[in-house]
Amino acid sequence: MATDNSKGVRGGPRDSRTMSYLFNCLSEEDQEFHHIKNTAADFYRANRVPEELEVALAEAFFQNPEDVYGYLANHFTKLSSAPLISRLQAKDMYDSRGQLCVEAEVVCVICNEEKSISSAAISSQLGQKETGVDWQANAEERERHVMTAVQWITEHLCKMLEKHDPCDQSLVDQKLSDFFIARDLEEREIRKKMEEEIMSVTEQEVEIPPSPPDKKKDKKKKKGNASEKPFCPAEPPEPVLPGCLAIGSVSLAVAKAGAQINGVPLYKYIRMLKNPEDQDNFHIPLSLVTLLRCGKTCPGKLKLLEEVLLIPKAGHQVKQIITMAMQMQQEMMRILNTSGKGGAIQAVASDSGVIPLNYDRPEQALDLISDACNNLALSLGTEIHLAVNCAAHDLMDYVKEKYEIATGVFKSPDELVAMYQTLVSKYTAVVAFIDPFRREDADQWEKLSNVMGDSCSLLSDITYKPQAPPLPGVRGRLLKHVNEITVSDLIHMAAEEQGSLIFGTVSNDACSDDSMADIAVGLGVDYVKVGGLWSGERMTKYNRLACIEEELARQGSLVSKEEYPPPLLIETTQAEE
Repeated sequence: MATDNSKGVRGGPRDSRTMSYLFNCLSEEDQEFHHIKNTAADFYRANRVPEELEVALAEAFFQNPEDVYGYLANHFTKLSSAPLISRLQAKDMYDSRGQLCVEAEVVCVICNEEKSISSAAISSQLGQKETGVDWQANAEERERHVMTAVQWITEHLCKMLEKHDPCDQSLVDQKLSDFFIARDLEEREIRKKMEEEIMSVTEQEVEIPPSPPDKKKDKKKKKGNASEKPFCPAEPPEPVLPGCLAIGSVSLAVAKAGAQINGVPLYKYIRMLKNPEDQDNFHIPLSLVTLLRCGKTCPGKLKLLEEVLLIPKAGHQVKQIITMAMQMQQEMMRILNTSGKGGAIQAVASDSGVIPLNYDRPEQALDLISDACNNLALSLGTEIHLAVNCAAHDLMDYVKEKYEIATGVFKSPDELVAMYQTLVSKYTAVVAFIDPFRREDADQWEKLSNVMGDSCSLLSDITYKPQAPPLPGVRGRLLKHVNEITVSDLIHMAAEEQGSLIFGTVSNDACSDDSMADIAVGLGVDYVKVGGLWSGERMTKYNRLACIEEELARQGSLVSKEEYPPPLLIETTQAEE
C-alpha cells in the first residue's frame, strides 16, 4: 500500500498542523511574544545584522582591542546611514567690535540622533566703504541685514535643505544661489516699480526746465587737451541685498560639516571639492601682512595709502613672517614715539592690528618702513618687498573730477599715473599696487601697466564685482568671502583665475572664525591677506595658517615655496639674476 512520505517529513502538513496546534495551546501573552520574536528575527535577517555581528565579533576577537565596546561601536557606525541635514539654526551675535553678525549652524541626524555638526559666521560687508560718519544709520542698516539673514535661515533655507546630504556641496550651493537670485529679482522688481511711480508723480507735478549750459565745464574742456577723453562717471554701485549674509554663512557651515563627516580638515575637504585627484601637493599662500595705514579714516592729511603690505621672500615659514613683521611694526612704533618727526602722533595700533599714521605725503610712510628695515638689518627690495593698497575708488571727488590723495591735494587720473611712476622709481621695493584707480578709469590702468613694465604688478579687488571683466594691465585679483558668495563660487573663481590670486579679509573684519586660512590653502591661492598683527581676530587666522603648514610638513605633503615661487616676484627675481 502506498504511503504519504510527506507526512513524515519535517515541515510537511503533519508538522505544520502540529506547530499550529502547539501555538494555539499557548496563552495569548506567549503567542504575542512568539510573534514578536519571529518578526524581530525577520527584521534583523533583512538588515543582515546576524552576518555583520558575526564579522564584528570575529574581528574583535582577533584584534583584541582594549575597548571592546568602542571597537564594536566603530564597526557598526561605519555601516550606519549617511548623515542628513535635519535643520539649520541661526542666531544674531556681536563680534569683537560690538557689531551684529549672523552665525549659521548645521544640525544633522547621525545614528538616529540630532547633533550640531558645525557653525560658521562670515564677516559682513554692506557697502563698498563703510565709515563712521553716520554710525547710527550704519548700525540700523547692519541690524536690518542681520535680522533678515536670520529669518532667511530659520524660515526658508532650513526647509529647503532639510534631508539633504551635507557632503553634496555643489547641490547645496546651487540651491542657495537659486534662492538668492530669486530674492534679488523680487527686490529689483520692487525697486523698479517704486522708481517708476516716483518718476510718474514727479512728471505730473513738476515740469523740469532744461538745464542751463555749464560754462565752467565748457571753459575747462576748451583749455584741456582736445584728445583727452571725457571724465567717466561712477558705475552704479551693486546693491547689497538684505539677508545675503545667510547664503555665505550657510555655505561655509555646510562645508565645515562635510569636512567633519569625512574626517578631514577643512582645507583638505575644499581641495577634494576643487580637485579630487590631487590630495598630495599643498602649498601655503604667502602672507601679506599689513604694516601701516594712511587712509581716509586715519589722522593726518594723506588719504592715498589705505594699506602698505609686506611681501616676504619665498622660503619663509608663516611663523618667520609673523616674527619679522612684528619686529618691523615694533621698530616703526619706536621710531615714531622717540623722534616725533614727520608730524606723526604717538603710534598706537588700531583695532585692526595696524599702525594708523598722521602723515601728509606717501613718501613719509615708505621712508618709515625703509628706516625700520635698515635698523633691523633687513634687506628691503630683496628679502622684503612691498605692496600698496590705494583703494582709489574711495578718493574720487566727482565735482572736481579728480582724486583727493590728501586733504586739499587733487590729482587727475593721468597725474596719478605719473605720481605712481615716480614712487616706484624711488622705492623699488614696491612691486604691486592694489586698486590704484577706479574701475571706470580703464585707460589709466592700461597706461600705468605699460609704464611699469615688469617692475610692478597691478591688482584689483573683485569683491563687489566678481563677474566683471578684468581690467587692462591687471595681473592679479583680490577675492573675499562675503555676502552671497558660496564655497562653490570661491572654487570656481580660483580655478578660472589666470593671474595671481589673493584671498583676503574685509577691511573691517571682526570675525574670529579661522576658516579663511583653510579656504586659502584649499583653494591653492598665491597669497593670503589677513591684516595686521595686533588683533585677536586676525591672529587666529595667522595661527591657523601656521598649524596647517606644520601639519602638511609632518605629512610630507607640503610643496616648498622654492618650487612654487610667488607670481608677483617672478619678474623681480629674474631681473636680479
